[in-house]
Amino acid sequence: MRLDRELNAVELDAFAAELDSLRRSTLADLGDVDARYIRRVRTVVRLCCWSGRALLMLGWFPPTWLLGTLLLGLGKILENMELGHNVMHGQYDWMNDPELAGRRYEWDIAGPADFWRHTHNHVHHTWTNVLGMDDDVGYGVVRLFPEQRWKPFYRWQPLWVTLQALLFQYAVAIQHLRLDKLYKGKIEAAEVKPLVRQFGAKLLRQWCKDYLLFPLLAVVVGANAMAVLAGNVVANLLRNLWTFLVIFCGHFTERAAVFPKESVEGESRGHWYLRQLRGSSNLEGGTLFHILTGNLSHQIEHHLFPDLPARRYAELAPQVREIAKRYGQLYNCGRLSTQFATVLKRIWIYRLPPTATAI
Repeated sequence: MRLDRELNAVELDAFAAELDSLRRSTLADLGDVDARYIRRVRTVVRLCCWSGRALLMLGWFPPTWLLGTLLLGLGKILENMELGHNVMHGQYDWMNDPELAGRRYEWDIAGPADFWRHTHNHVHHTWTNVLGMDDDVGYGVVRLFPEQRWKPFYRWQPLWVTLQALLFQYAVAIQHLRLDKLYKGKIEAAEVKPLVRQFGAKLLRQWCKDYLLFPLLAVVVGANAMAVLAGNVVANLLRNLWTFLVIFCGHFTERAAVFPKESVEGESRGHWYLRQLRGSSNLEGGTLFHILTGNLSHQIEHHLFPDLPARRYAELAPQVREIAKRYGQLYNCGRLSTQFATVLKRIWIYRLPPTATAI
């Protein structure tokens, strides 16, 4: 059977019905096990962050500084990926825990949670990989598919991508400001100013916490403030790089597809599911690896079922793969190194104008 074959209306309805059934059965099964899991994740995040910060107070002594930095970085990664991202999708709203309420959660990252809830939860998950509608396709500065219109500054996109990876939390936050539309005159400055103030306030709080409060606390207790500051900088850098790696490998691999605007006109439930499947890429790995990615290593399942607790994706994956196979659809899954290699290939090849590129 040919993979990614086109489905007729009857097949699309049947395809959607099977996936809807899978979602309903999982929702009906949610309970104490899921609640205990996310609360344990929250506890681990706190333990990692506070123990990491405590070790950084011991100064530059190599074992403790390195361990403290790694623990703080691990706490930030878990908070960003497995806790914040998944909670903000409303995956645990059924628990009625105020600290785990999707609409109220504020994460430990530069961008306000409200920004992410709109650009990611609403725009990206509704219009996944639709050119001109999903800003996550290249984030406005990277050409990753031949269908994207080439612009001269794409020639330098290996540099733009490197900067984006190092500063990923800021790139994601700035995305919501829609500065490109402001520059083109499509929106007024008055629309952007409140967002800039909101971003500035959140950024100030983050910088004060990581780069002022804890270094000053080090001075008060007689510790080395520079060691604490450096540990915070490296921990945030580790979180940025890991998040970038996971997100790019989930969306921009060689076999991930993009779609024109007209493809979503009158889109059915089956078409929506099909677009999520074709535009996403999974990563192989063990349990710890999946947790560190926020289970976004199961990007296909996440795009199909964004409101289901991410810890359930591993058990759903074999069923989704089997459904995809029966309907002649590619289930894009591979090792992290392999998938990332195809992302790098896209970044390098599509930096050039169409006449000079080919995959």
